[in-house]
Amino acid sequence: MPRAMNATARETYAMNPVALLTPTYGRDLELCTLLCESVDRHVTSFSKHYLLVPDCDLPLFSHFESERRVVLPASQFLPAWLRPLPRIIQRKRRQFWWSFRAAPVSGWHVQQLIKIAAAMSLPHQRYCILDSDIVFFRDFDLSRFRYPNSIPLLNMRNEVTEDQFHHVRWVETSHELLGLPAPSLPASDFIGHIVFWDQQTTQAMAAQIEAVTGLDWIEALCRTREFSEYMLYGYFVENDAGFSARHARTPRTQCVSYWDQPKLNRDELNRLLQRAGQDDVAFSVASFSGTPVEIIRAAVDDNAAVRAPVLPQQAGGLAALC
Repeated sequence: MPRAMNATARETYAMNPVALLTPTYGRDLELCTLLCESVDRHVTSFSKHYLLVPDCDLPLFSHFESERRVVLPASQFLPAWLRPLPRIIQRKRRQFWWSFRAAPVSGWHVQQLIKIAAAMSLPHQRYCILDSDIVFFRDFDLSRFRYPNSIPLLNMRNEVTEDQFHHVRWVETSHELLGLPAPSLPASDFIGHIVFWDQQTTQAMAAQIEAVTGLDWIEALCRTREFSEYMLYGYFVENDAGFSARHARTPRTQCVSYWDQPKLNRDELNRLLQRAGQDDVAFSVASFSGTPVEIIRAAVDDNAAVRAPVLPQQAGGLAALC
């Protein structure tokens, strides 16, 4: 909290805790259960945890509803012209949404759309976005990220190189959609596991996409298809001095990650957790790795000793920058 604040600022600070956003779906139900359990155990000073799910999966997630957790249907954040195809029409077990305005988009695209729409429309100034495959193993206090404090902007400089096809394309489409000059490589990467967004910044980013494309921002993204919501947000912030001032750049998130395909066994996951830094508060084993949930649970129990809270004077990373 800033050292000197008037009464109005103190009231604003107290009334604007960070909200958590997690897009998820039925196949990630067990992982989302782990996330919610770890949030309830370790994460403090947030207002609500929103689970954003396809309408057809609402019954699977309804039991997560609580005083601080809300389950919302994807349709609440999507235009009427974008509709889900019947679940029997799938490709590689992926659900798709269709319209007369663009080619069908996958559930992965829709998760990105509803992140943006939720951050623009839900009644909070600040958001911490968590994928459903994250598990917290240390205490994480979000009070220092309340509005009007700065929030972290993950920026891994010069990480995107020519051999990373998808990332290169996401860099290019971000610049096209935002009306920015063509990028050069290597370029910055803004994709991470624990990502913070500011509501007014997100709204301004969407308005910029509409001004550049002449289309509703959702239609513009559906037509583009190859985009990354985190890349869009990062490049928008980096190129707007006013919104950039609301953020503090950090080269990493406080999350140990495993992105590879082969599933981990218990010993391998234990070794991953043992490499956690002093300021790491969570880990992520990507759902597509196929690592069984019971292995993840066992590793969390095995490493209970590392759950000690991060002290402010010891913490680096986000705590040092904000």
